[in-house]
Amino acid sequence: MPLLDYVLQEPSYGWKCEKGILIKPTNKQIFTEFFSRLNVFKDRKNWLPFFSWLKVLCLIPFFFVFVFQFFNVWTVAAAFVYSMIIMGTHGTIWHHRYCTHGAYRFKNNFWRFFTQNLTINVIPEEIYVVSHHVHHAKSDQPGDPYNASAGFLYCFLADVNHQPIAKNLNKADYSRLTSLMKHTGVKPNTYTQYLKWGSIVNPNRAILSWVLNWSFWYLAFYLIGGHALACTLFGAAGFWAVGVRTFNYEGHGKGEDKRKEGTDHNTKDMSINQIWPGIVAGEWHNNHHLYPKSARSGFKPHQVDIAWYYILLMHKLGAISSVKDSKKDFYAKYYLPQQQLKKELVRI
Repeated sequence: MPLLDYVLQEPSYGWKCEKGILIKPTNKQIFTEFFSRLNVFKDRKNWLPFFSWLKVLCLIPFFFVFVFQFFNVWTVAAAFVYSMIIMGTHGTIWHHRYCTHGAYRFKNNFWRFFTQNLTINVIPEEIYVVSHHVHHAKSDQPGDPYNASAGFLYCFLADVNHQPIAKNLNKADYSRLTSLMKHTGVKPNTYTQYLKWGSIVNPNRAILSWVLNWSFWYLAFYLIGGHALACTLFGAAGFWAVGVRTFNYEGHGKGEDKRKEGTDHNTKDMSINQIWPGIVAGEWHNNHHLYPKSARSGFKPHQVDIAWYYILLMHKLGAISSVKDSKKDFYAKYYLPQQQLKKELVRI
């Protein structure tokens, strides 16, 4: 059985029934699973999803301070840019194209560390990366950790209910699993530590990284614009941290087939290209599912890809040593034939 078939911790309601059909849990089942998996007193192996949501909760007070004390046209503009563009684009650059798909390589560890910490630290790499490999292997099928066909809550709370790694892997499988994270710079637990904590990342290192990252960015924002700017941007990060959990539900048509001929060329799953996520974060999702290992997913002339612009700039500067770009292949197989067909139809 392939590792990705059992690498994630299966929810109590299961992935599929005996007939192989996707199990669609009730909202009550989803919430029960959610709070059970956040309970670190019941099982310390729940620490990573608890830690992930703890960071979100810590950002909420900043959001309210921003709204009730520092709310004006300039802070709103700053919050919009930071949450919608900067945080979103960084997620595409770091978690998506590098950590999961290895679409480019850094020249050295300094530039990897630099890119990793370009924004306020919110999402643990482990929760994102491993589950995203499964998502691509089982997209819109039973076992997909954020299968849109199972509903909004199924996707929104997936980082707790469906994305953490399994807690009972044998030593060989755990070694194979850590190889998926090796290039990210996340130092893995030993197998003995994994059996204790149920995670690849060690809690001590995760907490230290969080404290240092937040301390640096609060100080930097404070020196630029005082508490007003610091609270605004930390609040904006909290807004993004909640909003980003809705993306895969939307990006896979809310469980319906919303693909458009000539726009969504990947027909193997329900992923769709959306204008807003594409422009603000370079997340042309159907293109990405078509070429998951490409450092660029905005292939067509109108498909703005800010994440790609950063990667390309860093490549030009020598910070990134190699890049995978599938634009030529996309043009040859999809875009140019489509344009030729349009010309022929006009002639007719």
